[in-house]
Amino acid sequence: MQSLLFPHHTLLSSSFAALRPNSLLFLFRSRLRPFPRRTLPFTMGSTSTAASLEGIADGLRNQSLNCVDDEGDRGVGGDVRRNNRLSLEELSWDHSFVRELPGDRRTDSIPRQVYHACYSKVAPSVEVDDPKLVAWSESVAEILDLDPKEFERPDFPLLFSGASLLVGSLPYAQCYGGHQFGMWAGQLGDGRAITLGEVINSKSERWELQLKGAGKTPYSRFADGLAVLRSSIREFLCSEAMHSLGIPTTRALCLVTTGKYVVRDMFYDGNPKEEPGAIVCRVAPSFLRFGSYQLHASRGKEDYPIVRALADYAIRHHFPHIEKMTKSEGLSFSTGESDQSIDLTSNKYAAWAVEVAERTASLVARWQGVGFTHGVLNTDNMSILGLSIDYGPFGFLDAFDPSYTPNTTDLPGRRYCFANQPDIGLWNIAQFSATLQAAGLLDEKEAEYAMERYGTKFMDEYQFIMTRKLGLARYNKELISKLLSNLAVDKVDYTNFFRLLSNIKADPSIPESELLVPLKAVLLDMGKERKEAWIGWLKTYIQELADSGISDEERKASMNSVNPKYILRNYLCQSAIDAVEQGDFEEVRRLLKVMERPYDEQPGMEKYARLPPAWAYRPGVCMLSCSS
Repeated sequence: MQSLLFPHHTLLSSSFAALRPNSLLFLFRSRLRPFPRRTLPFTMGSTSTAASLEGIADGLRNQSLNCVDDEGDRGVGGDVRRNNRLSLEELSWDHSFVRELPGDRRTDSIPRQVYHACYSKVAPSVEVDDPKLVAWSESVAEILDLDPKEFERPDFPLLFSGASLLVGSLPYAQCYGGHQFGMWAGQLGDGRAITLGEVINSKSERWELQLKGAGKTPYSRFADGLAVLRSSIREFLCSEAMHSLGIPTTRALCLVTTGKYVVRDMFYDGNPKEEPGAIVCRVAPSFLRFGSYQLHASRGKEDYPIVRALADYAIRHHFPHIEKMTKSEGLSFSTGESDQSIDLTSNKYAAWAVEVAERTASLVARWQGVGFTHGVLNTDNMSILGLSIDYGPFGFLDAFDPSYTPNTTDLPGRRYCFANQPDIGLWNIAQFSATLQAAGLLDEKEAEYAMERYGTKFMDEYQFIMTRKLGLARYNKELISKLLSNLAVDKVDYTNFFRLLSNIKADPSIPESELLVPLKAVLLDMGKERKEAWIGWLKTYIQELADSGISDEERKASMNSVNPKYILRNYLCQSAIDAVEQGDFEEVRRLLKVMERPYDEQPGMEKYARLPPAWAYRPGVCMLSCSS
């Protein structure tokens, strides 16, 4: 593989087709054969049949990320807190990011280039007028050991709008850069997100709290540092919906309105208007991104030590198992070209890069499984923890369309469309690996190996997910490929199809005239030729089910546990937004409750599983801009 020239190297062509044999993903797929002592050949582009190595991340991640004393759960300082719910004033704060990494010497929020620093201390500056609590997540409060009664406090909206500072917080904005739509954009940073600090819970887990839309920072550029209600509702709901779907994600504690208006040009067409302002409190173990490392590497040798310091920080606090690796674990991999090998126990940064790559691959595979399209997969929107982060113009598939992009800014190139996400994930990993290589943390073969692992991990995860979605006993490439083709030709609703598919019986004797009955709600307006195509596919599928020996009841339960009935369709978000803008908070709260149980039937809530109405296809609903 040719070396990556930071920051203007282009690795992908302008046209993508994820999951095709000639896609970039497959060009980098590792073909591995097990060797004694877990030593594997590493051959770029090899076509030999081989068994894939279980990801290093899988084994390592089984270890606890946070050590807890055997005598009980302990917070900072060793205080034992058993099932104790805390007030806001009792939260245990830590500020390791500020304490351990270099910061900006200036403390003003004037937009500027910030050099040799990972953050700038800055206080929230948003103006409020009778802020209101719109919605909250009790499951996130539980993570923080926060008493849910705290949501009832009269001053809660003031505290989580940033108008009043939480006791123990130390606010700052992170400095980072990134590639946007494939082009290096230089310094970006938290232009409207202000981190309050890290809360350490009773399990010794570290959770950062961040207010998005809390005012200007040095990274705001020409913007106002604020956020509007419509985008804030979407981010709040999607953070929690993705978690309930079982997809790694940042979380959201609460959503408040500011009582003030914000001017936005929603479609970038020269027609700005006032919109209600709002703030989301986002929660994650860390908000470090690929771009957090890229910016400092792009600034040359003087800042390479910052790249190393950031890597050390991430490993120490979020990948501690990597520092505990020893030679005895035998994590050594032959390159297949010579006697050279990659020993992940000799270079913790290589082991870390591999785990970041594998977490990213697993994340993207899960997106593909539920039909989620992020919309803005810039490197500054890629979490080093493998979390879904920065929910802007996202969208779940309605009618299956591999070229679907929910982002108007992504037209007409559709770089970030649904089908391209696997390749874009690899492209972003390539930029991340190149950054670590430039800073001297990886050599070329280690960087290449991280990309190899991305490809192998993605395909392993994706095949496993699709096999489960169809209730099959083993992966059947031809059957699944034909299904996806049929779904695309007939524009079938992705979510509802897989949910109804569990009703198919493994009975090859079912008459042809009855085969389509269980799917009639999603196979709409088809002529004779298309009906025959589906009947042909179903016959093959039913025979596969019959050969598996799994009972219909067992398969249906298994399929319904991975095929959601409820997803956060854009039109549902818009209905909640419209209600809140009229002062009605109940719809967003009700929608949150439905999305917390996406795999359950939830009698009485069936309307939230309906196909989008005609009005849902208007601009601003089915597709959105980055304006927020």
